[in-house]
Amino acid sequence: MKFSVFQVSRRGGRARNEDRMGYCYTRESGLFVLADGMGGHPEGDVAAQLAVQTVSSLHQQQATPRLAQAGDFLVHALLAAHRRILRYGNERGLADMPRTTLVAAVLQGDCASWVHCGDSRLYLVRGGALLARTRDHSYLEQMTPEATNSARVSRNMLFTCLGSPVPPVYHMAGPVPLQRGDKLLLCSDGLWSSVSDESIVEQLSSMPVAQAVPELVEQALRAAGDSSDNVTALALEWQTADAFASTRGQGAPATASGAFAATVQNLDAAASAADLDDAAIERSIAEINAAIRESAKRKF
Repeated sequence: MKFSVFQVSRRGGRARNEDRMGYCYTRESGLFVLADGMGGHPEGDVAAQLAVQTVSSLHQQQATPRLAQAGDFLVHALLAAHRRILRYGNERGLADMPRTTLVAAVLQGDCASWVHCGDSRLYLVRGGALLARTRDHSYLEQMTPEATNSARVSRNMLFTCLGSPVPPVYHMAGPVPLQRGDKLLLCSDGLWSSVSDESIVEQLSSMPVAQAVPELVEQALRAAGDSSDNVTALALEWQTADAFASTRGQGAPATASGAFAATVQNLDAAASAADLDDAAIERSIAEINAAIRESAKRKF
């Protein structure tokens, strides 16, 4: 399994960054996950962190070195993340539960499968065209064009998420066979709300992910200005050529059978997820991207 990957998260104009993301992999299975903690509810950053950690931890347990069924795993992991957030809130006696969106993808066996809940998106781009995109679980996206024109509905109004009192609504897709050069993007609404789908496809199609991702994030920040939401993006290119910049040894030859590696931050058992402040997140992202840039100088 070989891919190039790059990730960026920026706070934008918000007081804190409530987005979380990461990826982990064995020689035969890769997991990519992103969560956007929801404003208007307490500790959205904690909900997002718990969701990303839960899915990553389950992948580490079950990908030995590959998952038995990627689709079944994704559904199970999403529901496990939902339950963990509820347990966190109940243990602390919170009147209102922390909540988050989630989008996660598994790549193995030359195929991609993904699941999502909320309005964090996945884009699959092939040959300069948009092959697939998740549909937001928002009232606006689910409405017909006629109803949209006659109603005042905010794009931020979601009808489902993780951490809500009712079981989450989610959608699964795949397995979708991948071709060499296919690109997948996971992003929070801070990106896609300020950058059009057409621009996202164009950027991903015209440059390596290590260039396209930071450029898309900067475009979103510029377009939104001081009112920008948190902007987070994680993208990968599948089966890139040796001459293309690969990152952090993501090629299968660099990972021993059964070995596991991850960029997801795991908390000490005694620590609270809230202990990961914005400075710590920014440092972690900077360290990851510095390593990516360094390893991009090498070829397999």
